[in-house]
Amino acid sequence: MSSLAACVWIPLFPLRCEEARHEGLAACPTALLAPDTTRKLWQVSALARHAGVKPGMTVSQAIGVCPTLRLCEPDPVHYDERFARLLAALNEVSPVVEPGELGLAYVGGDGLEGIYGGPEKIVEAIQLRIADFGLRIGNGSVESAIRNPQSAIRVGWGLGKFTAWVAASRAKPGEAIIIPVGGEGQFLAAQPIAVLPLDPDTHRRLRLLGIRTLGALAALPEEAITAQFGALGRRLWRLAAGHIAEPVEGREAPEPIVAALTFFTPVGERELLGRSLDQLIARALKHPRRIGWRVQGVRLRADLEGGGSWLAAVLLKDPTADGTRIAAPLEMRLEQSPPTGAVERLVLEFTAFAPGTAELQLFARDADAAARAGQQHALQSAAREIRMRMKRSCLYHVIEVQPWSRLPERRYALIDFEP
Repeated sequence: MSSLAACVWIPLFPLRCEEARHEGLAACPTALLAPDTTRKLWQVSALARHAGVKPGMTVSQAIGVCPTLRLCEPDPVHYDERFARLLAALNEVSPVVEPGELGLAYVGGDGLEGIYGGPEKIVEAIQLRIADFGLRIGNGSVESAIRNPQSAIRVGWGLGKFTAWVAASRAKPGEAIIIPVGGEGQFLAAQPIAVLPLDPDTHRRLRLLGIRTLGALAALPEEAITAQFGALGRRLWRLAAGHIAEPVEGREAPEPIVAALTFFTPVGERELLGRSLDQLIARALKHPRRIGWRVQGVRLRADLEGGGSWLAAVLLKDPTADGTRIAAPLEMRLEQSPPTGAVERLVLEFTAFAPGTAELQLFARDADAAARAGQQHALQSAAREIRMRMKRSCLYHVIEVQPWSRLPERRYALIDFEP
């Protein structure tokens, strides 16, 4: 965990991905259709907003307001892949990276001063690393995004995720706002209450009380806000006063277990998709790396005929190894928000796991031992081939000789590595 945080934010990330891979799209009013229904709009560009188009409008309403509006089919798999590349680039700067919603991520800053310098240098390293990593959102690079204010990355720095997020939301496109430690209260006091995680009713009640800024909220007694809004009010007051500094929590991303099925002819029948889902779950549960573990996170994605994709991600409240219980929430998604076109390829991923029972763990240890034996055999074969090609051993093992010595060459030694 890291108390110092950098917030990296790309507003309207899915729409920016579409604008980047379709040349000329950013120059006209554009709207992205909702993933669960093609009858309503999900995200709207600034030009479309200026013409009166709003998210949540039906397609017919939006076309009536702006006849030149260009509509894009959603491609959630593409957005997810681009976001994963963004996270990988940020991970080159810090090992502590916490993803938020699409286009939003937090980078832990504790301990980076010795590598990069002060906060300004760390923020600069984040921006440069993304560019050096070659991250591309569709066909557009980070450099082009920074030149285009509508799709530029914004960065905020501060103590805790909330301060960093508010700073990023106040930053201009392509720039960063850095809040020094100890200056959180002064910075937050001038911000509108809309930056708080508020539901519409709480927002309305606060405005009826004449509270417009975080400073005005923090000036009131904490007990009075708690009495009026309960536990939520206490949290909002502490966020506004800068008393909560939520750390960035790095998350381990285990290698997912993947099972895929390609259809010879595109499939649109939900019954057939349901049977295919059952086959994929059964196949994934038999994977050796799943032995001894229960499934907690599941993703089902589909490549649609003619382009586009469909994605459903589920976090199981009770981890399980029962195929029926894994399939239930996914089948509900297929029923309530089915793919908008015929499916050419269906892919199931187990993305998160929880330890199984003691009996399952016994089998897991056996599976781990078998896996290690296989890795050892592969390593021995690779080392043998290297010796045959190079006529000498090129693999070495680093061992400690004099760990107390100030000279690195005395501290460690190299010996031939024999796997």
